[in-house]
Amino acid sequence: MDDEEQRPDHGPLAGFTVGVTAARRADELGALLERRGAVVQHAPALRIVPLADDSELLAATKDIIGRTPDIAVATTAIGFRGWVEAADGWGLGEDLLARLRGVRILARGPKVKGAIRAAGLTEEWSPASESLAEVLDRLLEEGVDGLRIAVQLHGEPLPGFVESLRAGGAEVVGVPVYRWLPPEDLGPVDRLLDAVVARTLDAVTFTSAPAAASLLSRAEERGLLDEALAALGHDVLPACVGPVTALPLQARGLDTVQPERFRLGPLVQLLCQELPARARSLPVAGHRVEIRGHAVLVDGVLRPVPPAGMSLLRALARRPGWVVARAELLRALPGAGRDEHAVETAMARLRSALGAPKLIQTVVKRGYRLALDPVAESKYADG
Repeated sequence: MDDEEQRPDHGPLAGFTVGVTAARRADELGALLERRGAVVQHAPALRIVPLADDSELLAATKDIIGRTPDIAVATTAIGFRGWVEAADGWGLGEDLLARLRGVRILARGPKVKGAIRAAGLTEEWSPASESLAEVLDRLLEEGVDGLRIAVQLHGEPLPGFVESLRAGGAEVVGVPVYRWLPPEDLGPVDRLLDAVVARTLDAVTFTSAPAAASLLSRAEERGLLDEALAALGHDVLPACVGPVTALPLQARGLDTVQPERFRLGPLVQLLCQELPARARSLPVAGHRVEIRGHAVLVDGVLRPVPPAGMSLLRALARRPGWVVARAELLRALPGAGRDEHAVETAMARLRSALGAPKLIQTVVKRGYRLALDPVAESKYADG
């Protein structure tokens, strides 16, 4: 074993594979995950309609210029900036800003305030919580009956927001900035779904509600929805950037994890805590063995293991210290057929990859067992 292999300088996500469904900022999220050691499988579950080509946004912009709203709600900085830039491209930028100068503008958070001010406008109010729910509460408390309200939609549904304003008597003009459509190439999404069902992913990240809904919709189209939900409910961790993003998953009965701050950095930090905590850790033959998605930590040293070897190791770890028959291990090997020699071959490679052959014992004529330390035998005796 060379010095490079011996150094325990891996990141907290080393040995884990994380799916990324984002269309926007996917490279940034992928880089953050890889920097911490994860293998990333990227499959944009959506594509963004370019603003300059978006006829719905153009129509909404003309509508607002034609009839000035009483209130405008800006939800995201990138969306607000994109709207103003698109209007400029259509030759409508000055007219749009002239209308908005006479409008009460509510901003969801500090980034949006910055975009509003960069456009030469001033917001009337912004909640400290950065929550649209607080914006809605304020509007409804003040009363919206008879008011015309423009809401910048940033491609995501705002559950209950528009409906509540309309129920309060407001006329709502949706400004559909960055509309989402299914990806033109479904291959990456299908491969991601296959990996979810096969449990070869440890987590899937979601940064928008439409991406979560789109992935589940594609699973349904392929007849994989029940299998995908079962995997996401138990073995593959769904990690969402915030509560709105999690709604389509929660509607299907899935529990998700979310950071306290709804940003990419905290989302990655959350995975750095959650995934190692979910890994199986066992005292085996005087070593500490931690079983991760596609690798094993042996006394803190990362040991990559081939897929067949990981299948065998998981089968052994389900009943640590107990003998597992070759026939059962053969069933655990993907596509191994009926030849038990495949188990011996995969086992030899597994032992070599682990770098500590005594971790797994051969029990003559019976099978194999993890050499669980005696002090731990009673703890795991019931399997």
